[in-house]
Amino acid sequence: MSLVRSEMTSPVGRLALVAGDVGLVAILWENDDPRRVPLGPGRTSRDHPVLRAAEGQLREYFAGERRAFDLPLDFRGTEFQRRVWGELLKIPFGETRSYGAIARTLGDPGASRAVGAANGRNPISIVAPCHRVIGATGKLTGFAGGVEAKAFLLRLEGSLEDESAAGAQLGLPLAARVA
Repeated sequence: MSLVRSEMTSPVGRLALVAGDVGLVAILWENDDPRRVPLGPGRTSRDHPVLRAAEGQLREYFAGERRAFDLPLDFRGTEFQRRVWGELLKIPFGETRSYGAIARTLGDPGASRAVGAANGRNPISIVAPCHRVIGATGKLTGFAGGVEAKAFLLRLEGSLEDESAAGAQLGLPLAARVA
């Protein structure tokens, strides 16, 4: 199965889009660690229909015109990871969930850390909204695209409305939050 790649610019930096024969395989961040989502080699093309659709839908999302994605997805991971990623797809636009809430949904309330690890390896960022998963206290936690990108996405969706609260989540001093 061959992989096809393209890149796009976005408000959160350059994104690498990767598709296979079945669907979208990955949306990777500009400075993504290649070990986070290991993929084989692929060719570059902007003509792949899944990549064209993904780029168009992402542009609509960033413009505030799209709240849900309609793309064929090809998740590649362990059974547990795919279950976690499936739960990510169920988190509605504008809402968040904690790692513990997802673990409870999966029937394993003690699996919060395992959920966090699977969430961190989510290959299809934004579309499978791992940015909507936050700590139990409401704190923004690690994110492959950076916590600033996570805050941007949550603000875009309206689930992180207060700029000063966003600054607090990011650990910024008050002066930086109100500037």
